[in-house]
Amino acid sequence: MIKTRFAPSPTGDLHIGGLRTALFAYLFAKKNQGEFVLRIEDTDQTRYKEGSVTTILESLKWVNIKYDGEITYQSKRTEIYQKYADELIKNGHAYYCFCSAETLDEMRQTQETKKQAPMYDRRCLNLSAEEIDKKLQAGEPYVIRLKIPTGQTKFTDLVRGQIEIDNSNIDDQVLIKSDGFPTYHLANVVDDHEMEITHVIRAEEWLPSTPKHIILYQMFGWTPPEFAHLSIILAPDKSKLSKRHGATSVLEFKNLGYLPEAVVNYIALLGWNPGTDREIFSLEALEYEFSLDKVQKAGAVFDIEKLNWMNGHYIRQLSPDKLLELCRDYLPLTKGEPTRSKRYGGGESYNIDYLKKIVALEQERLKKLSDITEATEYFFTEPTYEKELLQWRKSDLADAKNKLEFLFVELEKVPAENFTRSALEQFIKGLIEAEKLDTGAVLWPMRAALSGRKNSPGPFELAEVLGKEKSLERIKKAINII
Repeated sequence: MIKTRFAPSPTGDLHIGGLRTALFAYLFAKKNQGEFVLRIEDTDQTRYKEGSVTTILESLKWVNIKYDGEITYQSKRTEIYQKYADELIKNGHAYYCFCSAETLDEMRQTQETKKQAPMYDRRCLNLSAEEIDKKLQAGEPYVIRLKIPTGQTKFTDLVRGQIEIDNSNIDDQVLIKSDGFPTYHLANVVDDHEMEITHVIRAEEWLPSTPKHIILYQMFGWTPPEFAHLSIILAPDKSKLSKRHGATSVLEFKNLGYLPEAVVNYIALLGWNPGTDREIFSLEALEYEFSLDKVQKAGAVFDIEKLNWMNGHYIRQLSPDKLLELCRDYLPLTKGEPTRSKRYGGGESYNIDYLKKIVALEQERLKKLSDITEATEYFFTEPTYEKELLQWRKSDLADAKNKLEFLFVELEKVPAENFTRSALEQFIKGLIEAEKLDTGAVLWPMRAALSGRKNSPGPFELAEVLGKEKSLERIKKAINII
């Protein structure tokens, strides 16, 4: 049975690159009716960050990536790794190293002076059994190192093809650190074997470590899994994507108002080509379509504008009720409770239908949910603006005032129940035609008066949401401003 895993280290938030690794491993397993498991690689105590596991789990839950079975924590398996390290020593595949940090630094400096690759010079490999036993009895700190054999290591990467490494270029990697915890290399191999992982899908940064892992599998007499190394995600300038390019953690994207469906869809297309022009995929569709043979070697460029477009597409598919539910935390005021946009303060209570109309009005324009905050401010607080905003480009302020006074008188005659987009459009355009008025000279000051913005939805949509009373108040205010 196909079995993949996602094995993050709890050293911070789950970032986009890690999410793509998890997604590809998940999709490959589901495509092949296999299992996808989660392992927390928490043996590096110096880099452990409190709360990281929680944010990793929250991120996976948000995007609906579900793992099978229980979570494996490497920190709870140290005795198992020690047992396997002892087995390697017994069989001559590993050895104790008692070199201090100072000795290792001196060794590296000497090698750099001679322009040699920094590698351990194996001085502890020649210690006699008596010397080793004496040092162990004296309690000298030590690490356990892998004894790299001579020859070459070959393997086939499912993304990159045949890879061949000369073992002389591989360092005698530390397997057990002086604190008794295993390094990534030993724990990774032992766990993948014991968990019966068939396919290791991970970032290309681990590609140089793979020969060490292959060697470990050979020393234990185990069959290694298949490997697939994913290219890194690049920023628009082709450098490695980082914090300086904007949001990179999964929960940052959540807080900015991206939908999980859009994030999953977009991330799937970073390095995977479905072979068609199709761009919109649900998670279920990806589970059916995904295959490793369509994963590309080249680095994929993260394009925030493409993500914004895709997120906007998913926002436009939402029902009015669902859109309001998702936008509530971003509205300047909702139901009388200040939310994230606390700068707007206040305690006024708003009708649900009113809120639903507001978010529906912006639905076509939203790229992310958080855009609703600034876009709808004028629905919750009186707009402020300079009187010049009311002036249509082909006329002057006196004309704008005249047109607003005309509108005020005519709109007073309209029953409140007829303050709908279609009814108002028919009524006002009829007046414009009957009076032979310039359309822009009438509608521009009306829209500016209702929103206080240079750019906003049309005047009929605004008037419908604001209602008769509020619309007339704002038109009257605009007349007074002029």
